[in-house]
Amino acid sequence: MDVQQKQQAASELRALLGDRVTDRADVRQAHGTGYSYHTCMPPDWVAFPQSAEEIAGIVSICSRYQLPVVPFGAGTSLEGHVLALQGGVCLDMSRMNRILEVDFANMCLRVEAGVTRNQLDAFLDGSGFFFPIGPGVNATLGGMASTRASGTNAVRYGTMKDNVLSLTVVLPNGQCIKTGSKARKSSTGYDLTRLFVGSEGTLGVLADLTLKLHPYPEAIYAAVCAFPSVEAAVNTAIKTIQNGVPIAKIELLDALLMRAVNQYAQLAYPEKPTLFLEFHGSPVEIEGQIRSVQAYAREVGGNEFSWEKEPEARLRLWQARTDAAPAVLAMVPGASLMSTDVCVPISRLAQCIVATQHDIEKNGLFAPILGHVGDGNFHLSIPVNPAIPGQFEKAKALNERLVQRALALEGTCSGEHGIGVGKLAYMAAEHQEAVGVMWAIKKALDPTNLMNPGKLLPL
Repeated sequence: MDVQQKQQAASELRALLGDRVTDRADVRQAHGTGYSYHTCMPPDWVAFPQSAEEIAGIVSICSRYQLPVVPFGAGTSLEGHVLALQGGVCLDMSRMNRILEVDFANMCLRVEAGVTRNQLDAFLDGSGFFFPIGPGVNATLGGMASTRASGTNAVRYGTMKDNVLSLTVVLPNGQCIKTGSKARKSSTGYDLTRLFVGSEGTLGVLADLTLKLHPYPEAIYAAVCAFPSVEAAVNTAIKTIQNGVPIAKIELLDALLMRAVNQYAQLAYPEKPTLFLEFHGSPVEIEGQIRSVQAYAREVGGNEFSWEKEPEARLRLWQARTDAAPAVLAMVPGASLMSTDVCVPISRLAQCIVATQHDIEKNGLFAPILGHVGDGNFHLSIPVNPAIPGQFEKAKALNERLVQRALALEGTCSGEHGIGVGKLAYMAAEHQEAVGVMWAIKKALDPTNLMNPGKLLPL
């Protein structure tokens, strides 16, 4: 694009949005990295749309001038999803934060893509319903759908793909379409809703979402249990799932992470591999579930459960899990956090985690493990101090070996962080010929590759 075309594009964007489009260096810089460890790559402009019609107008201008479009939610992604690799226009969705429709009779509601998880939780408080998907940060619902987010409740309630009923999407040519309906099932046509969920902004821009709601449980109990080894903890989780116990959350913190959270929050948990659990249902149902899981834990040497049912006490019990990321960073002053994840079949989970722990020890890195062990997903949190030569390269090599290990065990390179640019190198190994099918879909919808180019699909 020559200078004159660039000026004309800027003029048309300003005519549409006024002062809600900017090329200020500080704003561009703030939109060029997210939470990832990747080098900041800012866009040429940042636009703040307030409606689906404005998104369509912006995308139409970008299509006319061949400007890349990079959607931006809360900037909390971990794999470089919001890097403007080829410049262009960043669409900051933060002003599209209205709850558009509430339909408790059909247990759903419609929200604009910029509504955040905490905002939705506060809105639903006291309604008798909740939305179960909760990554560890205050992400936007549009961003969560774009990366197919999940979180601690996924073992019982599924991920974003299971909880989005329909979408309003602006396509790369500026056309606005609606996918799906409020119906809980359909046998009509291609499932476009699930096509766009997880597409990381490479097929279109999500403007609003219709989400499933779930009745708030009659009772919630939380429990914590320490184990003599990672294998014992993971095997307890596996047996819980294989025996059909409808547990809501089952999280593993390894011994390193328990030490970190004890020091950070002045707690006194045993510094052993530990499961944090949550049970939803009636008190009678929950007490039966707890007896079952406690029996599985005893078989492998697990401690007795410490458990709480009052809301404040439950929050205190879960504080160790909540503090995981800042606790890890506090252990290595001056470090930034490189976070990665994989997911494997649950029968292979203990094998994968133990091999990863041996790899960490061998290479002298501090890399605690946090696992959503009910569905085979676990994370490494690797604090990297730039002042220590070679540490970043060691961390990247550890991540590479972790992914290769997971793929060899018939798993995936990411259970919930997504691909962005950080996991791009592994897509071909994981999906093989299917990558060509993905590219065919991409080219059909976005033939000039303007939608978040360079993400998700390897060249």
